[in-house]
Amino acid sequence: MAATAAVMVSVAAVGLLGLSGWFITGAALAGLGGAAAAQAFNYLLPSALIRLLAILRTGARYIERISGHEAALKALARLRPQLFDGLSRQPPQAALALSGGEASARMIQDVDALQTLFVRLSTPWAAVGGAFMAIGLAALTSPWAAMVLAIAIVVAVAGAVVIGRRVADPAGRAVQVAAGSVKDRFAALQAATPELRAYRLEAWAVSAVDDVGRELDRRTASATVSGGWLAGWQTMVMGVAVVAVVAVSADSSLPMIALAALAAVTGVEAAGALVPALRQSGAAREAISRIGPMLEGPAAESGLNPKKSGLILLGVAAAEGDRIGIIGPSGAGKTTLIERLMALRAPIAGEMSIGGADVSRIAPSSVRGRFAYAAQEVRLLAGTVRENLQLARPGSSDDRLWEVLAGAVLDERVRAMPEGLDTLLGENGDRLSGGERRRLGLARAYLRDAPWLVLDEPTEGLDAVTEAEVLARLEVRLKATGQGLVLVSHRPAPTALCGMTVRVTGIGSDGGVIAADRSATAAH
Repeated sequence: MAATAAVMVSVAAVGLLGLSGWFITGAALAGLGGAAAAQAFNYLLPSALIRLLAILRTGARYIERISGHEAALKALARLRPQLFDGLSRQPPQAALALSGGEASARMIQDVDALQTLFVRLSTPWAAVGGAFMAIGLAALTSPWAAMVLAIAIVVAVAGAVVIGRRVADPAGRAVQVAAGSVKDRFAALQAATPELRAYRLEAWAVSAVDDVGRELDRRTASATVSGGWLAGWQTMVMGVAVVAVVAVSADSSLPMIALAALAAVTGVEAAGALVPALRQSGAAREAISRIGPMLEGPAAESGLNPKKSGLILLGVAAAEGDRIGIIGPSGAGKTTLIERLMALRAPIAGEMSIGGADVSRIAPSSVRGRFAYAAQEVRLLAGTVRENLQLARPGSSDDRLWEVLAGAVLDERVRAMPEGLDTLLGENGDRLSGGERRRLGLARAYLRDAPWLVLDEPTEGLDAVTEAEVLARLEVRLKATGQGLVLVSHRPAPTALCGMTVRVTGIGSDGGVIAADRSATAAH
């Protein structure tokens, strides 16, 4: 629809300007010819055509903009969730290699760069329609004028393509890369804000961001210069085309010469509609190269898909429904161990198994589908309570959401909020305290149906009363659901829920976690 409307816009614009030039010149000559010539001049038909073309151009432009942008926005609205899903399905080594800032640049800056591709899909059609209309108007004056204009349009497009490929494309690509670097540097330093303030390194952090910012400025300036070269080329070709068309039409009447001259202007201008697309194509191409691998996901996921979900973790066997506590000093590798268990890091052969199969031989999607995870470092969207919970299970009912909030001892706090489940939490949940954020992450894990619940320091930062209530409700939940538990903690109260424990002491030379002690008591 946008392409059809764009052709109508271009044809109407070319016809409007050419006809207006002929009409104004003809009317002026009729006026100079005296009263008889003025009376004989038919101004009704051309003026009616001018009004018609003006109305067509306005209406078609509206349709083109509405339909083109609607298509683009709908496509991008589907694209961002696909990118998020694609990133979550990446192999661990690929997903973990992408920093938070780079991931943000992919999902925001790079997707925005693609918007121009969707919006400008109709541009080539408009350029072709305008060019043919302009050549047709020039042909009314002289076949030579039409030929000269056709050559000028081809030269204008060819030159613009060459300049675009040689100058604009590299500049646009460089802008995308530099913008990603700025986001990456800023995100890394923003995450370390407390430490930077504690050591009075704010000035150094500002300088570090400023360095990459200046590089982005230089790249942006280069891209702007490349746009100037494209515009300059179009202007030069347009000037030459007008002179040449007028020269070959010298034997025609003045109104027809005016029509041919304005047709030359509009014809080259219609071809020049490609200039913005060429100017932005480099950024779009770079964006495609950056987000393409995220959309593809794993090339060919291979591995076993065990029927059962029993675990063997560092030599400790646990059936479905059992509870394993992982204890040990800070930095010993407890979190690393459970991330390997869930295929969030590359597993090590022989370290653990699921359903009798080594985790390193199981398809990552099959591994991850068996776990609901509440990480030690909770990540929240700058959205509502509902949106943050439904990441675990989209479309969950309000009753189900209140149920898991109650299980995390957070339901009363959410009910007291102004909008309840629809209350906005701010950037990374900054309207919540640290303990409330942790309990919201726990509620999100409760919402996901999986054979095993994996909790990493679930009560860290909670007072003793709240901790006791959270653990009591967790005990009730585990008995009701029969869900297995893998719990990491250095606190005695949480690990008291577990019927078996694994004490880890560090990371070995092969990267594997070292278990110093394994014990099992009566399973809960």
